Amino acid sequence: MPPTVRSWEAAGWTAPFTGQPGPGWWPTAPPWGGCPTGEARITPGFDLPARWIIHTVGPIWQGGGQGEAGLLAACYRASLALARDYGLRRIAFPAISCGVYGYPPEAAAAIAVRCVRAELGGGTRLEEIRLVAFDATMDKVLRAALAGAAGARLS
Repeated sequence: MPPTVRSWEAAGWTAPFTGQPGPGWWPTAPPWGGCPTGEARITPGFDLPARWIIHTVGPIWQGGGQGEAGLLAACYRASLALARDYGLRRIAFPAISCGVYGYPPEAAAAIAVRCVRAELGGGTRLEEIRLVAFDATMDKVLRAALAGAAGARLS
């Protein structure tokens, strides 16, 4: 079965997440020393429905001349690499850096889709990759970017 790429609208996804991993989350979080922009880390999902949580830090938009595009792509690549390393079958991405970090939505969506397409073209074991929008406007932007994605089904 070929992988499916989905765009979902999920207003306010961050707020519910922060309170739900459960009491084991903070005391057992790995001693990362932080997560630099463009890298990713993985932790157990604790009380969340997800078995694993992949954390990544997107770039703050500074006009486009500070390597933001490369850093944003690195977020997706690092997260997808962890998904492969841990044998995950499904992964969901928020619109990384498009909220308070100010990344232009169309540019960010193009990067997300390009990275997902590269993963799909590389013989991935992922069965589903979701691109999650935080509002209806971002949902439209992601859907438009996905419309041109060859080899991926949009539902």
